[in-house]
Amino acid sequence: MIATATWCGRVLARQPYDLAVNLGVCGSFDPAYPPGTVVNVVADCIPELGAEDDERFLTVHQLGLLGPDDAPFAGGRLVNPDAPANRVIAGLRTVNGITVNTVHGNEQSIARVVERLKPDVESMEGAAFMFACLVSGGRFAQVRAVSNLVEKRNRDAWKLREAVEALNDTGLRFLDDL
Repeated sequence: MIATATWCGRVLARQPYDLAVNLGVCGSFDPAYPPGTVVNVVADCIPELGAEDDERFLTVHQLGLLGPDDAPFAGGRLVNPDAPANRVIAGLRTVNGITVNTVHGNEQSIARVVERLKPDVESMEGAAFMFACLVSGGRFAQVRAVSNLVEKRNRDAWKLREAVEALNDTGLRFLDDL
């Protein structure tokens, strides 16, 4: 997240862009989005940003450090307000994401984050990209291909090659449609 936020912020501050696109892979919390599925992440958040209060987690918004609608947040999430007018993007399933520093691989932590946030997918940089784009005021899209289901760590079940191939195909079709 730190590298993505830093580099995106730096690049977006240099000059305005008509469109920024983040293409990447993600894990899926929902079997309806199996490996190889390409999705459009329209809302994202950082579930670790806050404080533990014994067994309860308090977000920065619940702590009063930021209002849930303080820019660039909307309802406590980073939301893409203006997706690019592109047939390929419009044809993708829209999902809610979370961006984490540590990908989930423990059944109890998976259950807690699903109960608290009901995410569809998780990545390690999506919210940082969206934050930088929202602050810069430009149009953007976060497009991800599912490489694995979020479950107890099971590296043998990952389909990274299939995810990257699906992402490449979608990215090329997206560019052709610009």
